[in-house]
Amino acid sequence: MNIEEAKEEIKRTVKAYHQKDASGCYKIPVERQRPLFLMGPPGIGKTAIVEQVAEELGINLISYTITHHTRQSAIGLPYISKKMYGDREVSITEYTMSEIVASVYEQIEKTGISEGILFLDEINAVSETLAPTMLQFLQYKTFGMHQVPEGFVLVTAGNPTEYNKSVRDFDIVTLDRLRKIEIQEDFSSFKNYAYNAGLHSAILSYLEIKKENFYFVKQDLDGKRFVTARAWEDLSKIMQVYEELHYPLEEKLMAEYLADEEVAKDFALYYDLYCKYREIYHVPDILAGKEIKDISLFVQAPFDEKISLLSLLVEALQNGFYRYKQEQKEQEHIFGLLKKAKEKMQELPLEQVLGQEERTLEQQRKRAKEAKMLSKDQEKRYAHLLTTLSEYLKLLQEQGQASEEEKFGLLKTAFQEKEEARKKDVEETGKMLSNALHFLGEVFGEGQELLLFLSELSKSKYALAFLSEVGNETYSQYNQYLLLQDQKKSLQEELRAQMEL
Repeated sequence: MNIEEAKEEIKRTVKAYHQKDASGCYKIPVERQRPLFLMGPPGIGKTAIVEQVAEELGINLISYTITHHTRQSAIGLPYISKKMYGDREVSITEYTMSEIVASVYEQIEKTGISEGILFLDEINAVSETLAPTMLQFLQYKTFGMHQVPEGFVLVTAGNPTEYNKSVRDFDIVTLDRLRKIEIQEDFSSFKNYAYNAGLHSAILSYLEIKKENFYFVKQDLDGKRFVTARAWEDLSKIMQVYEELHYPLEEKLMAEYLADEEVAKDFALYYDLYCKYREIYHVPDILAGKEIKDISLFVQAPFDEKISLLSLLVEALQNGFYRYKQEQKEQEHIFGLLKKAKEKMQELPLEQVLGQEERTLEQQRKRAKEAKMLSKDQEKRYAHLLTTLSEYLKLLQEQGQASEEEKFGLLKTAFQEKEEARKKDVEETGKMLSNALHFLGEVFGEGQELLLFLSELSKSKYALAFLSEVGNETYSQYNQYLLLQDQKKSLQEELRAQMEL
């Protein structure tokens, strides 16, 4: 199973375990809710997909690396208490609440959400002192005397023995209490995730050409060499920030992330070429719709250079698609706020309504951040909304004794100006897409280059949102043509098959 399929299976399982009957009880009782056990090599995204599932379902996530825990922190510390048995008081040993179980209750209190995922990583590398308690925990979600709340689904993960010397093979008794999912590295699944996560396009185009360098672990005379999906994602982040700061991106930096000398050197060389391609192939001019005099340069280019060109075009467009979705959500929120402010204008001053909204948003942001339920996109949206509200409040304060109607008119104008700028940006993004398609059609016809370009766009949720909500006539024309070509090819193959019979 690839990582994308595993994510879907986790999501289905969580939804199934959270199903309740008419009386409000979970249809699958706790002791029959087998924990998922994600088994796969390190760095392929096991933790990331669990985080994505929790975010997409809007539920809590508590994550622990179980190897960091001792028996005392997981079970709780013993203490002596007094109890009456019949007419006799006796001293007995009880246990404080497990740190893990306590954190689940704290998370519920922070968020007000009673359901979630408890994710335990490296489950097959627990300490010897903790191992005997795992059977009870895996079946009943109980550590010591304390149980994880019913609404929390247990998801675990581990690495095969060849990747971790501390790993022990589970016995049949333990495996019989788990749903084991074997996960393999898969570039196509990673690529779908990478587009939406905004990974550096140089990495994506390089791996499209050198898929064999996406993931491997090798042992030879020089020691262990490896490259993982996690390494590529972490490298992408530092590359993007270094580019913003105009710092050099050299081979030694690549080697700090890619633990294989040959791959690090190869990617460093490719990155240098990739930067040159941006200038050689006039990417800004193509997107601006300017005439490119010598198209033979593109026609005669090696296939790997064509892949790089397509990645550069998609990267530029992706930025526009992303802005469209983010700004649309922000404007919708501000529009709703202004509508509410207008309705309350006769009762409350505008400054009071906006001030209250600013405080509410800040509290929501803070609470979500403390509960670790704030995604990168959501954090950006909160920041932009709070900045806009701050600007609106400053605008109102500058008006002095103006009437509420006059003040609202100024806010409405400010909103409309921003909306016009947003629409202009959307229109510009649409033109860039049309220009890119016209250029590719003119240079390569309806060949594999155009097909690859359209295929790359379809991997981005932001591109799909833009195309479905805004639309683009040029895209529709080319896409329809390629669909007809696929249908024609399918019919021809079917006809040949029938003739062979």
